Amino acid sequence: MAHDSHDDRILPPGWVESDRFVPRSFVQPVLTFMRLEASSGILMLAAAVIAIVWANSPLADSYFNFFNATIEIDFGGVELHHLSELTVQEWINDAAMVIFFFVVGLEIKREVTVGELRDPKAAALPALGAIGGMVVPAAIYLAFNLGGEYVHGWGIPMATDIAFAVGVVAMVGSRVPVGAKLFLLALAIVDDLGAIAVIAIVYTETVYFSWLIAAAVGLVVVAIMNRVGIRSMPLYIIMGALVWLCILESGVHATIAGVAMAFLTPVRSLYSPQQFPPRARRLVDRVEAYLPEDVHDLADSDHHTTERVEAVLSDLRRLSTESVPPLDRLELSIAPWSAYLIVPLFALANAGVAISADAISGFTSDPVAMGVGVGLLVGKVTGVVAFAWVAVRFGWGRLPRHTTWRHMTGMGLLAGIGFTVALFVASLAFDDAVATDAAKIGIFAGSILSGVIGFVLLRTGPAHDEARTTV
Repeated sequence: MAHDSHDDRILPPGWVESDRFVPRSFVQPVLTFMRLEASSGILMLAAAVIAIVWANSPLADSYFNFFNATIEIDFGGVELHHLSELTVQEWINDAAMVIFFFVVGLEIKREVTVGELRDPKAAALPALGAIGGMVVPAAIYLAFNLGGEYVHGWGIPMATDIAFAVGVVAMVGSRVPVGAKLFLLALAIVDDLGAIAVIAIVYTETVYFSWLIAAAVGLVVVAIMNRVGIRSMPLYIIMGALVWLCILESGVHATIAGVAMAFLTPVRSLYSPQQFPPRARRLVDRVEAYLPEDVHDLADSDHHTTERVEAVLSDLRRLSTESVPPLDRLELSIAPWSAYLIVPLFALANAGVAISADAISGFTSDPVAMGVGVGLLVGKVTGVVAFAWVAVRFGWGRLPRHTTWRHMTGMGLLAGIGFTVALFVASLAFDDAVATDAAKIGIFAGSILSGVIGFVLLRTGPAHDEARTTV
């Protein structure tokens, strides 16, 4: 007889898991969709398509007027250079995207401290592959634009959109070995770190050091709060908001605040897994001791008993919460908001570009579009594979088990899918709307071709259990 997973449950199913009409017909299908690896990428792609259609429809003016509308905030005489007059698009890019970069920062810290990037030998291959995947696309962009007025956009084709890349790998299925998937994930983590550095260093124009010092003081306060064991989430949210404001006003891009706060998030739990069972048993025993045997509901108890039991249950709840590392707990609660709300909203606000017949016909003659498109399509795979080959050839790294150079080439192609961060960098690189639109067209062309070719290459290859690692 097959084992029923519900046999081990202590509590009955909640409302979401029940057979009632609303959860069964609406909530559960949505949750099932969200469990798919490709789901966040599908939502972002849908938002990007809506933005493109909207920006090229008879309602195009409403699209640009809405996202370019300024939201004025008066602080009663307090002069804030940036916050007081942000547009709707800038609120999404400078404020909402902080949460996206916070999640990225959490992923980077986990991989560096307890994940794949902790072992130098295992980290060398994806790290060098990521470096190649940043350097070569940037060089290709510069080759198209050197001496021109748009040379500043060299950071655009450096980025990899991990949501889309992982989604394509999921569609390929078992033909991609686990080691190759981990390589792509680790590569994307290093790639994100490089993109964050480029955003902070290259795409920052005027720096107000007084605000930057204030942000540094705020981060030191957060570090001290961690050290002394303060666990109040509202306090950290307040401090995070203050750090964000200071970095925004400093002139450094405000999304760096999310990364900085993520790097300060503890990766270890307050209570170890070994401590949880005995402590939990003692608390449960106290609940049993406080409650008379004939009481079946806490509301039927006297006031004194109710207070004592609620205090113990509060301790039990805190014990359960603090037995999970803050980094894991925050990522579990925030990542869905980032993937299913913020990133699609970002795509909707930034992917809208008026694509005319002249723009399409002039694609191959536009240095910005060609630099970005060729950088993503050719530069990414060339850089990733070449640098990885050098790492393996000289013994600095090793190919994952069952992974061939065909798999590595496929991973390099998928790394050329650069929607989210590439669009983000494009919005920072140019003030000229024409250049920004050309960069977006290059991003779409390079990313789509990279994804399709990478998928075909991996899907038509042998199953990974038949593959042999060769150099």
